[in-house]
Amino acid sequence: MTATSAPERPLIGWDLGGVHVKAALVRAGRVEAVVQAACQLWRGLPALDETLSRLPDWARAEADHVVTMTGELTDCFADRRDGVTQLAGWAGRTLPGRVRIYGGRSGLLNPATAPEHAPDVASANWHATAALVGRHVANGLLVDIGSTTSDLIPIVGRLPAATGYSDAERLETGELVYTGVVRSHLVALSDHAPFRGRRTRLMAETFATTADIYRILGILPEGADQQHSVDLKGKSIPESEIRLARVIGRDHDEGTEADWRALAAHFSEAQLRMLHDAAALLLSRPDLPADAPLVVCGAGRFLAEQLATRLGRRALALTDLIAADLAEAGADWASTCGPAVAVALLAAHPIPRSPA
Repeated sequence: MTATSAPERPLIGWDLGGVHVKAALVRAGRVEAVVQAACQLWRGLPALDETLSRLPDWARAEADHVVTMTGELTDCFADRRDGVTQLAGWAGRTLPGRVRIYGGRSGLLNPATAPEHAPDVASANWHATAALVGRHVANGLLVDIGSTTSDLIPIVGRLPAATGYSDAERLETGELVYTGVVRSHLVALSDHAPFRGRRTRLMAETFATTADIYRILGILPEGADQQHSVDLKGKSIPESEIRLARVIGRDHDEGTEADWRALAAHFSEAQLRMLHDAAALLLSRPDLPADAPLVVCGAGRFLAEQLATRLGRRALALTDLIAADLAEAGADWASTCGPAVAVALLAAHPIPRSPA
């Protein structure tokens, strides 16, 4: 009888965020499934258990797990180190099988030692996506626009070349722009808006978010908005228009459908200008070639593609770059959950270390 080898254990990449948990299943080096689920982590670690119970069965099965995170900055934790400690501990206790924590420049870490490398572990999911992109593109600018934030990471010589590393450093360099296509409040994009031929100031309240404007414009990806609306009401276009109207102190019946679309387009343009300014600064770096493309992904990939057009650069979709590693090439969730996919593929296809 010919001996057969045991089947390869699946590998699951995780991105534990403050409002979403993302997971990517890899078998035999290819991404088979990707999922994103809402998580109210600000309520504490039990929220992770609740979210995990709602994920597909494969997410709770024995596997080789690799975890990155952004949820350590959630205000249920005392500080980022505490967040890293608790999230790494939760992963080590809860996920069945081998668990490693992605430490960016510190490599893959045991959950027990992750707190010692907290500055490298905290919010290092951008580093994973950039490292994966570098395997496919020599030079470029990764533009990952998510529900809450946007990462703009230079790739130089096939390596992540961000000037900053921590959130604070990347906010200073423009490599982290705290704006996204679902959860950002409109008053953070502009302090005024045009309405029916007049310029109006805004009400500094959280009446509406970017999910509302992109829903009104008809370009919000299906499934991108998984948290409740700010008024705890529905997500139809008329209900989004009602929330948008309140930002300028008006009721819904004071404008037409065309008025609300025009107002939504103003806020979209304001958000694009923020991203344009950040990208233009980074693309002016002397180590980035003039023809360096934008590699685009995230729930706001559509906005990243607009940014590329505005900058006169090619837009390369992350999912196209890794199509050979996707069971379904171009899968939208693989783009939305880029860091989870990235840590899984980086672990599935490690680059051999050069001998000393």
